Amino acid sequence: MQDKNNSDPLVVGLAGFGTVGKGFARILEENQAEIFRRAGREIRIKKVLVRDVTRARTQALPPGASFCADMDELAHDRDIDVLIELIGGIEQAERIIRQALDAGKHVVTANKALLAEQGEELFALAARKKLFLGYEASVCGGIPVVQTLRESLAANRLTSILGILNGTCNYILSAMTTRNMPFAEALKEAQDLGYAEADPGLDIDGVDSAHKLALLIRLAWGVNYPFRKLPVSGIRDITPEDIMFAREFGYNIKLLGHAYMENDRIEAGVFPTLVPNSYLLARVGHSYNAVRMEGNAVGSLFMHGLGAGELPTGSAVAADLLEIARGGKANNRGYTSGALPAADILPPETASARHYFRLTVEDKPGVMRDVASIFADNDISIHQVLQKGQSRTVPLVFMTHKAKALDIQNAAKAIAGCAFASAAPVYYRVLPPPGGTD
Repeated sequence: MQDKNNSDPLVVGLAGFGTVGKGFARILEENQAEIFRRAGREIRIKKVLVRDVTRARTQALPPGASFCADMDELAHDRDIDVLIELIGGIEQAERIIRQALDAGKHVVTANKALLAEQGEELFALAARKKLFLGYEASVCGGIPVVQTLRESLAANRLTSILGILNGTCNYILSAMTTRNMPFAEALKEAQDLGYAEADPGLDIDGVDSAHKLALLIRLAWGVNYPFRKLPVSGIRDITPEDIMFAREFGYNIKLLGHAYMENDRIEAGVFPTLVPNSYLLARVGHSYNAVRMEGNAVGSLFMHGLGAGELPTGSAVAADLLEIARGGKANNRGYTSGALPAADILPPETASARHYFRLTVEDKPGVMRDVASIFADNDISIHQVLQKGQSRTVPLVFMTHKAKALDIQNAAKAIAGCAFASAAPVYYRVLPPPGGTD
């Protein structure tokens, strides 16, 4: 890439013209006057990579832009200053990003899966080349959480991150909560409305949230927590019955990505979690995302907004571009050191939390005694008990005090093997109320 004067146009090569690509192009066109005032220079698209250049499209390209089908064109076009990667996936996206960085071009991407799974090599390459690798659009769409962690909270020691990081899951759980819908029906509605893919596995199994959480951990603490080591559970097995019982106890069920720093060790994962109604997180509905961060200087900080979609994610892409256009110094991971150290990970089985347990048991004398004995044998203390119904089998619901994950798992296995159990126990983590210790 040839050196340019900071008043020259910043020329962009756009890989992908799907939902986010179209949203970005629309923002660039509709807000060009404001963008110029903030950047001090024009930002314009020169080439757009698509699979089929002959296909008719509902949205026209900006003036002067053209389609191309060869990804090498974007990397080797000397006029292009920045590659924007919006094609998704791993292999092709990694190839085109690497080509662009090798050619001296800055990169902006929304590809959380690539950065979570293979990001260290790409960040290292960008650092060697002194180039931007922007990824605000990869986490929570229009919420500026990357910028907040990288810059605004840079003087803090972060102690925790809690986030509703997937809008599909939040829509499904919100529908189940407010309209008593079963999971399958809520998922179908989300698909019909375009909030869920035809194959929703990455979302409802928690993988998408885990990709984003890995990036947030890297930004918050400057360590590499491998995505594959994150414990992850999804929402497929959540029932309206569990949502009802949670509400009776004063909680809503949300799929949370969480990370805590305790004694220089990180405890993290993605789980369905009972969130106290006193938390703003508990009241985040529809397809919105939210992140709650705790710092030793700033205290508690809450961010809420649209986590996906044409314009919110396109806005995040444009934000990274403006930073490049203004000629700022690349600070991609928020830390000036070279390779990030490996995270000191608290083994997931030793993590302690309160838990919700729902058992389906025979309604007969001695069951409560036997369950309490199993809990005691596994060092689990009972906080509350609720029993509903009068039939041959009944739900028996417990809220525990803090217990280790391995003890919870062992107790669940022991109860499942008992003659009085009509189904495997259901159990979820529980957040303590604000300021609570247990």
